[in-house]
Amino acid sequence: MFYFLLVVLILDALLLSVVVLLQAGQGGGLASLGGSGTTDTVLGGRAAVTILTKATWWCGGIFLALSLILSFVPRGNSGSALQERLRTTTPSAPPVFPGTKPAPEAPSGAPTATPPAPAQQSPAPQTATPPPASQPKQ
Repeated sequence: MFYFLLVVLILDALLLSVVVLLQAGQGGGLASLGGSGTTDTVLGGRAAVTILTKATWWCGGIFLALSLILSFVPRGNSGSALQERLRTTTPSAPPVFPGTKPAPEAPSGAPTATPPAPAQQSPAPQTATPPPASQPKQ
């Protein structure tokens, strides 16, 4: 399903590109604003709706709808061979950091309760002794 929609989206994009390129321009663009431009020359006036204009709107709407649908449709395969190889070589246990104990192994399906971490004792506060007063030099 995913690949079918993807092919239809690509064909619609190609058709949309061709239809847009086949349309006639509005005429002159900014070059036609020689200083005495009216709103018709700025905004392009009211052009007749042609079959190419309708085709552009339809192709654009189909492109938008297919893009949204494709964002929700799951892909057919689970991943590439490289992703599968990475999944098999990745360790399943979380890393153990220095100063911590590894989590106890629980039977599969049983909820695990982590024991509270032992409180770390802070070093004993040291009393600061003021430095000896220095004798003024004479």
